[in-house]
Amino acid sequence: MSESDTAMVELAQQIKQWGLALGFQQVGISDTDLAEAEGHLQGWLAQDFHGDMDYMQRHGLKRSRPALLQEGTRSIISVRMDYLPEAAAAMHSILADRAAAYISRYALGRDYHKVLRNRLQKLADRIQAQCADLGYRVFVDSAPVLEKAIAEKAGLGWIGKHSNLLNRKAGSWFFLGEIYTDLPLPADTPTANHCGVCTACLAICPTQAIVAPYQVDARRCVSYLTIELHGPIPEDLRPLLGNRIYGCDDCQLVCPWNRFAHFSNESDFHPRHKLNSQQLLAVFAWDEAEFLRKTEGSAIRRIGHERWLRNIAVALGNAQPSPAIIAALTARLAHPSALVREHVQWALQCQTGLNDG
Repeated sequence: MSESDTAMVELAQQIKQWGLALGFQQVGISDTDLAEAEGHLQGWLAQDFHGDMDYMQRHGLKRSRPALLQEGTRSIISVRMDYLPEAAAAMHSILADRAAAYISRYALGRDYHKVLRNRLQKLADRIQAQCADLGYRVFVDSAPVLEKAIAEKAGLGWIGKHSNLLNRKAGSWFFLGEIYTDLPLPADTPTANHCGVCTACLAICPTQAIVAPYQVDARRCVSYLTIELHGPIPEDLRPLLGNRIYGCDDCQLVCPWNRFAHFSNESDFHPRHKLNSQQLLAVFAWDEAEFLRKTEGSAIRRIGHERWLRNIAVALGNAQPSPAIIAALTARLAHPSALVREHVQWALQCQTGLNDG
């Protein structure tokens, strides 16, 4: 091994130590060869599984060829940070309560983009202090990056049949982030796939969006429907959303590897404004000012008040019929948004039994 190679090995070890000190639970390094992932992505796009997420194909091959996105990239530092805020029993309890509002647990606290980006920048600063002419770029789900494929190559886990990254010692309740760098760092060994014959995630998906192992049709996915989709939620899928008003965690809740998941120590990821235990009628009553105040610094704010009401209206339509729900929906019938009015009308028909036939 040459002197320069030895230096890179030592630097890689330092980077991992610095990353752990900054609060990441794991740090890995990969090369930039994503040919296999590129083939999977192209096949997924060809089937229109991305729905209205045009950004998935807008950047051409930049997503799967890192050097096209950040010139000179030779290796990628991949990190994960746990975010699990509570036990599975608490989540199951909310899902079982048709009057409660279920929000995907990644969105209960501070926007993870901000938390991870800040830590990654500090890590990049440490590396730059050691390598003055460092070329790099930090990413947290903010550009055309195949973060799960990169993390898999970096040894952080394997992509499960639900398309999430899984780790044998930590499950899947974690965020990912990357630093593209021009350093020739030694790559880590990828982890073997340990899903085996298990198909629990396929069976539990409320909308059957996991159409085959490792194949998710986003157009049916609750997370897509409640977060990415800007227009009306397809009527045939609305009853399947239950009380999920922002995202979905079902495939993670049922995954046996998540018995090894760890609770997060990051206060930023702890629930704000009791978002882990809100009632549908309470959050449906928020006007736009209150919505903006209660979601300040949160990933939820990106959908805006209009889609927030759209999602909750669907959940109210799926709830046990009650005079209070009918009154709340009726009060929104004159909402200025046609999108909100449509979903409120549908929910009222559900509440009054007019959709039964």
